[in-house]
Order: sequence, then C-alpha cells, then structure tokens
Amino acid sequence: MKKISLFFMFVFFLEGVFGESVSVMKGDSVTLNTGLSEIQKDDVLEWRFGAERLRIARINKAAGTTTYDDVPGGNFKDRLKLDVQTGSLTIMNSRTTDSGEYEVTTTFTSLKKTFSVTVSGL
Repeated sequence: MKKISLFFMFVFFLEGVFGESVSVMKGDSVTLNTGLSEIQKDDVLEWRFGAERLRIARINKAAGTTTYDDVPGGNFKDRLKLDVQTGSLTIMNSRTTDSGEYEVTTTFTSLKKTFSVTVSGL
C-alpha cells in the first residue's frame, strides 16, 4: 500500500513539473482550467506565458480587480478571458504564436499549475 501511495504522489509531482498538454486548432478557443471551484477572497491569481514567464492576466480578489497584460508585440490583445470565479483562462481565436508554456499561480491557496499549449493549423 505504501508503494502505491508513493507512486501516486510521484505522478502528481510530475504533472506539476511537466504540466498538462493541451492541443487546439488555429482559430479555435481553448480554456486552461485551474481546477479551482472558487478563488479565495484574499487570493491573487496570476497567469504567465512563455520561457520569460511574462504575466498576461491577474485577478486580485481582495481588491476586486481583473487585469490583462499583453506581451511585447501585442499577441494576446483582446483575446484573453478570465473566469472571475475559478480563474480559468480562455484564449480566443488562437494563433500559432500562442503555443508555449502557461503557468497559473495563487498566493493564498498556493496553486501552481502549468500547461503546454500547442496550436496547430493550416
């Protein structure tokens, strides 16, 4: 039983390290789910993109603010949508330049989750 528990702990650890792989067709929308049912009242949730981990979106629940930041070049302009209850991020009208690593973190609940997104198209 102990070996089984250790195995599952290792699998969950690997998911945190390597993240969840998500594929989407160019032009479609994709939602990256945090797995949270609700963001805590004092929590700050941030989404980051790319090797540089540039912040692209933020919810400060205590302040009641939702902020969208754009990466250099304006790649995400008007194409991101945050679910203010769960913190899940939707990327609309996906482009091949949206391919890469996305990371979501929270301060209060200590969530850290990564996604590897691949956008393919014609």
